[in-house]
Amino acid sequence: MAKKKKGFKFPWRTIISIATFGLVGYVVYQNWDGFVETYNDLNRANIVIILLLVPEQLFMYYACGQIFFSYLEKKCKMIFGWKEKLKISTEMNFVNRAVPAGAVGGLAYLTYRLKPFGVNTGQASFLYIFRFAVTTVVNYVQALVAILILYALGSVPEEATWIIWVSLLMNMGVFIILGLIVYVASSKKRIEWFAKLVGKLMAFVVKTVTFGHKRSLFRREKIQDYFLSIHDCVVIVKRDKKSMILPTVWGFVYSLCEIGVYWIVACAMGRPEILPVIMVGEAIGSVFDGIVPYGPYELGMAGVMGILLGGTEEAIAISLTVTVMARALSLIFTIASGYWPYQQAIRGKKDGQPDTN
Repeated sequence: MAKKKKGFKFPWRTIISIATFGLVGYVVYQNWDGFVETYNDLNRANIVIILLLVPEQLFMYYACGQIFFSYLEKKCKMIFGWKEKLKISTEMNFVNRAVPAGAVGGLAYLTYRLKPFGVNTGQASFLYIFRFAVTTVVNYVQALVAILILYALGSVPEEATWIIWVSLLMNMGVFIILGLIVYVASSKKRIEWFAKLVGKLMAFVVKTVTFGHKRSLFRREKIQDYFLSIHDCVVIVKRDKKSMILPTVWGFVYSLCEIGVYWIVACAMGRPEILPVIMVGEAIGSVFDGIVPYGPYELGMAGVMGILLGGTEEAIAISLTVTVMARALSLIFTIASGYWPYQQAIRGKKDGQPDTN
């Protein structure tokens, strides 16, 4: 009996694997100067304190994942083991931080990773947007607290007052945008209107890029179904607000852990008192972090910190050291802990399905 010939199977997993390797290599290349500076500055740091970054980073990954998992466990009756949570959280952190794909890449991977567990695209998108929303709100609150502390201590130079206002305006701007997102997503009519608008915009872009050869990549019905599924999640949450208590708490914890990375490095450099300045600098930097993960973020945060600390050469130096070292060590740990689990997931070697009731 003749054997059936197997049809050609497009090696998309291998291509994604190779592409990821190249993108990570690009990120390492772009941050190489920061790695070298960090290596040189470690001679002046307390290594014992620096090692605290290992458990702190792992807990931060776990807290980030819990924003999603705590909702899925309570609302969708799914059960995840802590090892499974940590593994998926580590993978998502790797994609968000070590692969220069911005927020779109993180959302795409979250959707792909949770799909085998019965989580649809709308649910994944809703949880991803919620994570961004809750961390933004926490950043806004902690920036306000830090500003009040700095004013109470009389630690705000007159020439740095404008930074305070920029910080408040930037965070308020993001807060308003989040309010508009909730406003649109809360109404079926508004979400349908928005879906049509996005569909027309995507069709215009595709038609322009392909010089009229292709009108659209997605059918308008699919685009509308996607946004309506997000709307359904918003409606469900509005009916059962208690289901978002735990995700909100974990979002708060995650945001504090992000600040903790910089503070641990500051403590290792003998400057624990600059915590409020770190909080303001990180609040401003986080606005750009999802769009431009590397480069401008560090320079912006270090610049804000340096001005708030007095604008002297010493102030700018410690600000740059803390910012660059924290980001470099965090990136190294992210790649070391997340690259292999991510590659396993892409190749289909993922954990089993969670139990559902």
